[in-house]
Formats: sequence, C-alpha cells, structure tokens
Amino acid sequence: MLFVNGTLFTHAQFYKKLLPEDAAFTDSLTSVVYNFKSNYYPIQGKQLTSQGLVHVYQSKAGMPGAAHCVIQRYHSVEDTTASWQAIMYEGESYEEAVKIYKNTYHLVKKAKIKSGEKMPVSFTGELEAPNESVRFTVTPLKLNTADTDYENFYAEVEITNNYDGWEVHLNLHGKKKDEEKY
Repeated sequence: MLFVNGTLFTHAQFYKKLLPEDAAFTDSLTSVVYNFKSNYYPIQGKQLTSQGLVHVYQSKAGMPGAAHCVIQRYHSVEDTTASWQAIMYEGESYEEAVKIYKNTYHLVKKAKIKSGEKMPVSFTGELEAPNESVRFTVTPLKLNTADTDYENFYAEVEITNNYDGWEVHLNLHGKKKDEEKY
C-alpha cells in the first residue's frame, strides 16, 4: 500500500512540475503581455544567437513549467518587432507533448490579464486538435481588449515534431494586418 501511495505521489509531483499552477502562470503571462507594449526591451537579457535578420535573446521573464524563454528580435527594413517564446515541453513522448499543449492552451485561455481597463481581459480562441501524423499544430488566441496597442496581439500554443522528438511552445507576438489569418 505504501508503494502504491508513494508511486502515485511521485507521479503527481512529476506532473505538477510539468503543469504549472494557474496563479503563477497568470502572473507570468501578465508580465510578458504587459512588456509587449515596449517591444519586450525591459525583459530582454543577454544575446544568445543571431541568424540573419533575427537576434535571439534570453528573456528575464520566465513562465512556470518552461524549459527556457527567449525573445526573438527582427532587424530588417520592414520588421523591427520582437516575439517572446517559452518552450513548455521538449521530449520524445507525443502523449506528454499533447498533455502539455492542451494544458498550456487552457491556462492561457482562463488567464485574466490585469491591464489598464476596468476589468481584466482574456484570450479567445478555439483549440486546434493535434494529430501525431502532422508535424505541427498551432492554436492562435487573440487578446480580447479595446486597447489599440494590442489590436494585433496573439498568443499561440504550438506543438511541433522535429528530429529529436516533440516540443510545445507558447509564442506571444503581434501580427501585421496582412498576416492575420484567424
């Protein structure tokens, strides 16, 4: 009996580490969303890499349960914006990746973002069901706010299959009008 209880407790603790709590997640998400207005400069850490017109920086703002968080800054004549990304899962298990993908979606969807508006705002969007035979699936969520600074702001929960296994990303960024397909 002790073995079964110990196994269940250990299993629960493992998933608790992978699946962040609502309040901590909401607080972290609110911080990153707030810093979007200043193109993420206040939470930009040291530069990690450069790839052509994209510079990647460590993010000072993390996300509970994330392996790491980065800011990608674009440097071209047309695009000087930045995006923020958290890697929520990296591993070989499709089942674990799907669990984290769905949980991340639900955490973003039920998060109440405190802003300058009278009431907290939230994200809207429908979950795109992942399929193991497809290399990636993306669920876009739009911030439901009247603040024009966030008019084209999205959170995207993404599950991808690469050569090393599966990854789940949470991306926060703005889109130009012509990029919007949702």
